Order: sequence, then structure tokens, then C-alpha cells
Amino acid sequence: MNKFFEFFGRGLLNVMEGVGRFFVLLGLTMRGVVTPPFSPVATARQVVRVGVDSVPVVLLTALFTGGVLALQTFKGFQRFHAEGYIGSVVALSMLRELGPVLTGLMVTGRAGSAMAAELGSMRVTEQIDALISLATDPVQYLFVPRVLATILVVPMLVVLADAIGILGGYLVAVGYLGANPVIYMNNTFQYLSMEDMTSGLIKAAAFGFLLSLVGCQCGYDTKGGAEGVGLSTTKAVVMGSLSILIADFFLTKVLF
Repeated sequence: MNKFFEFFGRGLLNVMEGVGRFFVLLGLTMRGVVTPPFSPVATARQVVRVGVDSVPVVLLTALFTGGVLALQTFKGFQRFHAEGYIGSVVALSMLRELGPVLTGLMVTGRAGSAMAAELGSMRVTEQIDALISLATDPVQYLFVPRVLATILVVPMLVVLADAIGILGGYLVAVGYLGANPVIYMNNTFQYLSMEDMTSGLIKAAAFGFLLSLVGCQCGYDTKGGAEGVGLSTTKAVVMGSLSILIADFFLTKVLF
């Protein structure tokens, strides 16, 4: 019994320490955003790494997600002759939920892990210590460009994912299942509102902030050698994905 409480207590302390460390780095990052020197070139470089390089995997995921959603919806709606509303379901699902969440998860797996691996390698090779010895704030130098770039590009990726997801639903519903294309397109946009788009973009920006800060934190706090870098990379993907899913619930509760 004592070992159980010891294990539980140690785990709880580790969680609380990680949460506290997150908010400390959050404060340092926010301070670095408004404190010169600014690094637009470094931010632009991260925009390419996080945004442009993530476009293929995000669009491919959105295309097949929209197609699967249309396929499943058609089979269900066919039971009570409501096939004409497939477009509405696909569009609302992509804009409100699937577009932001799936994009956030894909970017976490691709870019968040890369941030953790890069900063973790810098930590174990003492490059971060060298920055400190040169009177350079490592949080401002390493965190701020990555966080700003991710907040900027994830909503852009979500807009692309929404469009491609709707296209994927159209191709499956009309091209494969034989739905009426005119009815499909009319119903796709008939029930949409600006709130659906803005709420998805707000979620996207929040997810971009979380995944980038978590990825940077995991890499920055890396301990050990190559094994530590691998553990930090895995932790960045797991914690980033969980933070997105948890934040999605609360954002949905607030926005709708």
C-alpha cells in the first residue's frame, strides 16, 4: 500500500511540476513576444517549416476524412431518405470540429515532434547553454519564432483542410454514391454561418499555440543523451495531442 501511494504521489508531483513549468515558459514566451530584439526572419523560416511543409499531409488527411464522412453519412441518412443533407453534415463537421482537430493533430505529429527533437538536440549538445553564456534569452530566441509561426499558419492550414474536406465529401457523394450535385452544393452552404468559420479558426489558433509551446517545452527540458531526445519527441506528440483534445472540449463549450 505504501508503494502504491508513493507511486501515485510521485506521478501527481510530476504532473503538477510539468503544468507549473508550462506556465513559467508561457510567461517567458509572452514576454519575449513584446521585448526586442524581434526575429521576423526566424519566424518566416518557421512558417515554411510548420506551414508549407505540412500542407501535403494535412490536405490528404482532410480529403479522405471528408470522403469517409460522406460515405458513412450517406449510409445512415439513406435509412430515412435524407441523403440531401449529406453536404450540410460534411461542411458543418469539417468547419466546426474535424478540420481544426485533425489539422492540429497532424501538425503536432509532424512539426511539434520536430520542435522537440531540434531543441532537445540543442540541449544535450549544450548549444542552449552557449546561448545563455552569450547573454541571449533562449526562450525568446527559440520559442517565440516557433510559437508565433504556428499560431499564424495553423488557421491557414485549417481553411485549406475545410475546403479539401468538403471537396472530398462532394467527390464521394456525387461521384461514387450518385447524389444530386445541385442539391448537395445548395445544402452544403445553406446552413453555414460565419460563426462556424470563426469558431474553427479560433480553435486552430489555440491548437497551434498549445502544440508549439508543448513541443518547445519538451525539447527544452530534455535530459540525457540521444535516448532523452527520443523520449522528449514522443512526449511532445503525446502531450500535444492530449492538450488539443482537452482544449477542444472546453473551447467547444465556450464557443457554442
